[in-house]
Amino acid sequence: MTDETMVDGASAMLDIHNLALTAATRIRPHVRRTPLEPSADLGRESGGSVFLKLENIQHTGSFKVRGAINRLMALDPDQRRAGIVTASSGNHGLAVAFGMNRLGIKGVIFLPEGASALKVRLLESLGAEICFHGSTCDVTEAYARRRAEETGQVYLSPYNDPLVMGGQGTIGLEIMDHLPDVDCVMASVGGGGLIAGIAGTVKWLRKATRIVGCLPAHSPVMAASVREGRILDLQTLDTLSDGTAGGIEAGAITFDPCRTLVDDWVLVTEAEIRSAMVRIFDNHRLVIEGAAGVTVAGFLKMAPQLNGKTVALVVCGGNIDAELFKTIVCTSLESS
Repeated sequence: MTDETMVDGASAMLDIHNLALTAATRIRPHVRRTPLEPSADLGRESGGSVFLKLENIQHTGSFKVRGAINRLMALDPDQRRAGIVTASSGNHGLAVAFGMNRLGIKGVIFLPEGASALKVRLLESLGAEICFHGSTCDVTEAYARRRAEETGQVYLSPYNDPLVMGGQGTIGLEIMDHLPDVDCVMASVGGGGLIAGIAGTVKWLRKATRIVGCLPAHSPVMAASVREGRILDLQTLDTLSDGTAGGIEAGAITFDPCRTLVDDWVLVTEAEIRSAMVRIFDNHRLVIEGAAGVTVAGFLKMAPQLNGKTVALVVCGGNIDAELFKTIVCTSLESS
């Protein structure tokens, strides 16, 4: 790591930590302070203490409500009256819809074609106005941003916004409150808002903590971009981790924190994601979605490197179609 990178990292840590502190106060009435559940099963894999940060039981079933509420609450009166535009593969849209209901704000949510049927149904149940455009998240995001510019409405990015990143960083604050000496924190990565927010807050409080970003091998865009030193436009494949699938917006503010604050990257296969999801259900009776399975699978792959360490795994969401989850479990039983 160069001196310039170290300086950039320190500045990013302070900025994100401050954003997270402000967000924690602002969003407290609207979010759950989710538990850190110990996992004896996973702890046996590394010979240490492993904890699950259960954002799958957060309002709307994912961590996204933290960043969405934080951004919505920062709108000025004129912006609230005009309404907002956002884009989402599902979880961010649910979070925005939840926040709009809470705060009395109107808006439209764009989703990629082929978005999770469950997430679409949940959005409809929240009364959200939904439009479909594009086959990938990055195409949908670009279109929604143009729409906002044309209408003069505020565009709420799923990740490319400091207030969204600060909201997600409140997870890091909660982890550090419970585990001030945590050795490693692992989280799934799509656009990078979650891992960047957590990395900034955790490393500001304990620089020695190792931050690991976990990605599906079918959609490794952030890890590949960090390796190349620039945001790449890569083709991705279908993945169970729909919440992290797709590309990264050009100029995304999450790239530099990911480049300077995330210590390691781990890629996992679709089979490893499925196995991790079933394992959490078997041992914790928790239903988790593919993006959360990515983090558990990443831990299992890295367990030999984490011998005796205290590790926190961010279980980022639990929104998965029942039939799909049933198929995953049945397939696992048939192969065992």
